Amino acid sequence: MRKPAAAKPVKKAKAKTAEPAMDVAVGRRIRDLRRVRQFSLETVAERTELSIGFLSQIERGLSSPSLRVLATLADVLGVGIAALFGASPSSDGVSDQIVTRALQRPELKLWRTGVSKQLLSPASAENRLNLFLVHLEPGGSTGDELYTHDGEEAGLVLEGEMMLTVDTETWSLKTGDSFRFASRRPHRFSNPAQDAKAVVLWVNSVTAAG
Repeated sequence: MRKPAAAKPVKKAKAKTAEPAMDVAVGRRIRDLRRVRQFSLETVAERTELSIGFLSQIERGLSSPSLRVLATLADVLGVGIAALFGASPSSDGVSDQIVTRALQRPELKLWRTGVSKQLLSPASAENRLNLFLVHLEPGGSTGDELYTHDGEEAGLVLEGEMMLTVDTETWSLKTGDSFRFASRRPHRFSNPAQDAKAVVLWVNSVTAAG
């Protein structure tokens, strides 16, 4: 008589992993910028049309915001997205740094969407022109929803392919192709490849504070 098969050991449920440190760091920068500008959560929620609860989760690193949400928050806080990189902003935002070394590039990883941005220009909340190296993982995207923000942007595809939508028109950009558009025009971008990364040199400028 065959012996019954031994019961397989029950796998213990994995403990919930901590939120990535990147989410915590970005949330802290957003909170610091908000406090420097003496904005309440209620004020930011009203101006961004985001809920107070969601904003609180972002500031505590409990939610990973999309690029669209970050661009909206940066607009309301009167800065470019680059202000969300590097050290927390000072009260005056002054920086006289000129050179950024390759090993010192601050990076913003939007890990849920497959998009990451390395800041190539010196970090400061008051900078109006910033240079980025954008990495799009296979299938990476800013999302289906078009978004807008302050300023103007341009770029050059260094590697791979990128789909860019501005208003109602969509382009397939390959290595060597470039673009420019006003950031107030609804836009989105993605990497359509499922097996290759795309790399884009990207410039963003924002309007000088009035």
